[in-house]
Amino acid sequence: MNPLGKSDLQVSPVSFGCMSLGENAAQYKDLLRKAAEAGINYFDTADLYQKGLNELYVGETLKPIRKDVIIATKAGNQWRPDGTGWDWNPSKEYILKCAEQSLRRLKTDYIDLYQLHGGTIDDPIDETIEAFELLKQQGKIRWYGISSIRPNVIREYVKRSNIVSVMMQYSVLDHRPEEEVLDLLHQHGISVVCRGAVAQGLLLGKSAANYLQFTDGEVTRAAKTLAKIADESGLSKLEAALGYVWAHPAVATAALGIRTSAQLDDAILALRNATPLSDIQRTVLRKAVRSFHYEAHR
Repeated sequence: MNPLGKSDLQVSPVSFGCMSLGENAAQYKDLLRKAAEAGINYFDTADLYQKGLNELYVGETLKPIRKDVIIATKAGNQWRPDGTGWDWNPSKEYILKCAEQSLRRLKTDYIDLYQLHGGTIDDPIDETIEAFELLKQQGKIRWYGISSIRPNVIREYVKRSNIVSVMMQYSVLDHRPEEEVLDLLHQHGISVVCRGAVAQGLLLGKSAANYLQFTDGEVTRAAKTLAKIADESGLSKLEAALGYVWAHPAVATAALGIRTSAQLDDAILALRNATPLSDIQRTVLRKAVRSFHYEAHR
């Protein structure tokens, strides 16, 4: 288990990204319970997923073991009345309302980690922070964080708030956070909840496709280099991909989108063999991938 920032939460190195859960009750209940029994204790959802149904599924399934698990959810995206999409709303009033709705759907008295599901530099940031601080004072949330890849937004929350975590995309194919964000967060005792560590499966052998700024060939080269390191180290490709992000001290857990039993089995094996890659291995991987940086929101 790893500490989540300066909070009292201890999280498993592999966490369960619930966004991919389907609507088959027998299947998602089995996956969630099996994960918890295997030692995965952090479950990440959001009010946006399936228009709240995802929270409902997670809450119903984990209620019998509520005290043994960490439930993280998010707010800030407001569905339009016609259901065609959503708009950004980081207002204090909206976040407070969303928290009440999430608590009901999750069938719990408290949310372990409540996260702002996005954020821009033009937001009323102090007002947003006030909402999270009030919810914490009321005991409705234990801790709070943000989900963002925007350096300018992250810097403001580091300076102005008591966030304990930032959820962000980070992988062999997307090491933009290494430029400045990861070290900044680590210096301030704020943990990273990593998403996208397998780059939509491209690092695990999924057919090469354009990803971010990379060509098919560049994706293939990165995947082959990772596979070679995995083979030489006696690791699975998943373990090697996770080992890359685990090696940075800011990373507390890597959330995997799990929707099948096979994916869960692989995640459990990776959890049991949680091995960060060496500095040499990470350097080899970085050299196999063209470096680029965040261009906007700096």
